[in-house]
Amino acid sequence: MTPRMKPEPVQVVKQRRDGALRRLIDGVPYISFLGIQFDRRGDELTAILPFRDDLIGNPLIPALHGGATAAFLEVAAIIELSWATLWEDMESGTLDPAALDAAHLPRLPKTIDFTVDYLRSGLPRDAYARARVNRSGRRYASVHVEAWQDNRARLFAQATGHFLMPDRDG
Repeated sequence: MTPRMKPEPVQVVKQRRDGALRRLIDGVPYISFLGIQFDRRGDELTAILPFRDDLIGNPLIPALHGGATAAFLEVAAIIELSWATLWEDMESGTLDPAALDAAHLPRLPKTIDFTVDYLRSGLPRDAYARARVNRSGRRYASVHVEAWQDNRARLFAQATGHFLMPDRDG
């Protein structure tokens, strides 16, 4: 009979997962250019776009620029899709999160199309977004993203995107 391995402390597992997410995010310079951050709770990600004056598109309202909003939603979708794949591989043991570095990051999904619904003006304050993977297969994925500011039930934008998935075998 083989002795049972003692489970790793929760903090060690959490640090390894956070490190894998950080390396994934750091692999996309546009994310730091926009200032987007991610809060991870288990396998759930919330994207955060901290307010900056240079994100304002219309200073008379003032409202967040539509391009900044669309980019925020698309980044949230791509990172959620990539994280879901990484999470699955980490949990199954097929990927060692410590082995992830700049040279060994997975390729990101490629956007096929991305449709944004602007529901109301984005106010000059922090914005939050959560993406939900509706379908993810070997070649194609569909993701829905919702963005809010002060109240999650009061969305200011939402989007649906379709993505070409990278070849996981190559």
